[in-house]
Amino acid sequence: MPSLAPGLRASVSHVVALPDTAEALGSGDVPVLATPRLLAWAEEATCAAVAGALAANQTSVGKHVELSHLAPSPLGERVTVSAVLVAVDGRLLRFEVTAEHPDGSSVARGAVTRAVVDRDRFLARLCLPGPSGPSPDQTS
Repeated sequence: MPSLAPGLRASVSHVVALPDTAEALGSGDVPVLATPRLLAWAEEATCAAVAGALAANQTSVGKHVELSHLAPSPLGERVTVSAVLVAVDGRLLRFEVTAEHPDGSSVARGAVTRAVVDRDRFLARLCLPGPSGPSPDQTS
């Protein structure tokens, strides 16, 4: 298993479809790639970059994001998002992320910080509803 060290990288590619648009996600009223979807793709790339370097009981969770969405991507456009692990500080992982169109033009750039956690301990801290749903005092 590789270690968590700077230089780990991954890319993901997606074609912009109707569910990815600002209209569909409520982040605008135009049929172009929504920033929230772009961010999700950036997170996907960061997870892929370290997937093979985490222990079986570990996962990483998002902690901080800085993302500049620089250019629109219309329906049918392919967008490739790349993440490079640039720093490891204890449990904190800092990535540089970029997104591009096939012609190399920049769609976005930014930084994502994730924290490595023990999956079971992380989930144990949550107050999850039982199989029948939240208790009456948990509903709003």
